[in-house]
Amino acid sequence: MVGVLGGLGPAATAVFLDVLIRATSAGSDQEHLDLLVSQHSTTPDRTAGILDPDAADPGPVIARDARMLERAGASLLVLPCNTAHHYALQVESAVTIPLLSIVKTTAEVAVATAGDAPVAVFATEGNIHARVYQDEIERAGGTPWTPDQALQDDVSRLIYEQVKAGKPVDLTLFESCLDRALAQGAGTVVLGCTELSVAYDQHDYRGDPRLVDSLTELARITVREGGKELTPAFR
Repeated sequence: MVGVLGGLGPAATAVFLDVLIRATSAGSDQEHLDLLVSQHSTTPDRTAGILDPDAADPGPVIARDARMLERAGASLLVLPCNTAHHYALQVESAVTIPLLSIVKTTAEVAVATAGDAPVAVFATEGNIHARVYQDEIERAGGTPWTPDQALQDDVSRLIYEQVKAGKPVDLTLFESCLDRALAQGAGTVVLGCTELSVAYDQHDYRGDPRLVDSLTELARITVREGGKELTPAFR
């Protein structure tokens, strides 16, 4: 039984569940993973919690949800929000079951994909400030690359003013962000915010060699750790 710490944000969790189903090789309902999903959309904002000392702390809220899922029967947890992994230690200390890391699995794939080139990180400002991806990329043997302020502002606009706001994604802006990172030497771009994964999935970027999508990598490891087989499209 996989417990999903969701709602961070709601659209990203919905896309994760859809990707997880498509990634699982199953011939019937009964061959899919059993899931318990907490769609806790009112969890305090993770970036605000990192950047603003006066903001509400989401860590205890996520940890409480983790305990709830464990009590309900989950034997494995996943958290389809990259910035929230800043609070992973609080979650892990609150439960006795493992938490799969979207950050670790994505960083490892990205480093292998980029080769000797740096790995660009597209994520929230809180994620960048807390070095959620930079540290994990370095642990995997790679070199992280983070956007300058102008590029970060555009990435944040995609995340907060478009996907989280329920508005259409400006694909011209999305492509411009990718072009700028790659032109400055990045070997691959990590979509290290699950709102960007929503754009990736909805606008048919799957298989794009420029990108490593964190939500896809979390779905892959969830299927494997849940004891299921991946479909050919996700192997």
